[in-house]
Amino acid sequence: MKVGTDSVLLGAWTNVGQAENILDIGTGTGLVAIMMAQRSDADIHAIELQKNAFQQARENIYNCPWSDRIQIQYVSFQEYASCADRSFDLIVSNPPYFIDSLSPTREDRYQARHNSTLSQEDLILGSLKILKSDGRLSVILPYREGHSFIDLAGRNGLYCSRKTYVKPNPNKNPKRLLLEFSFQQIKPEEKHLTIEKGERHNFTREYRSLTRDFYLNF
Repeated sequence: MKVGTDSVLLGAWTNVGQAENILDIGTGTGLVAIMMAQRSDADIHAIELQKNAFQQARENIYNCPWSDRIQIQYVSFQEYASCADRSFDLIVSNPPYFIDSLSPTREDRYQARHNSTLSQEDLILGSLKILKSDGRLSVILPYREGHSFIDLAGRNGLYCSRKTYVKPNPNKNPKRLLLEFSFQQIKPEEKHLTIEKGERHNFTREYRSLTRDFYLNF
């Protein structure tokens, strides 16, 4: 599992303010869980269903400076949410997002990117069970899937409170949505973020400002 821009964006953008307990759903390499620990004093719980990713995340977490505050479990979110003995101030997820498209051929890439293992509905309904009344859910999704997630969450009582449109460069349409949800029905704060100026790896000032605490060469 590679470290992807989506996870870096989610880990840097998510509001960790006042959070004492954070859950990272589908932690992959463990990157977002580690970023949550770096940015807060919270206890971090990470879960992962794909075996190779779980093993890699466990190793990464063990070797990070905040390993004493991060727990990782090899379990599906559906199972975890059905028997969780705690509630969370913040839930974060870079969830699988392919719905109708062709799936990657490798099984681990399939599970990581295709929502057959975690549907939007399962993610929303499970979050409702274990999110505190003043808690937040933070996700990153492709543009189309993000809007369907907003609609489905709203129908179930979770409302979008923050939304950032992410463009790969100034000449492209938004490709990703960074989304925050809460139980309060308010007008969402909307912003725009462009990653690169146009040339590959020529990052914008706003992207550098958001992520500089996590890149060694920024």
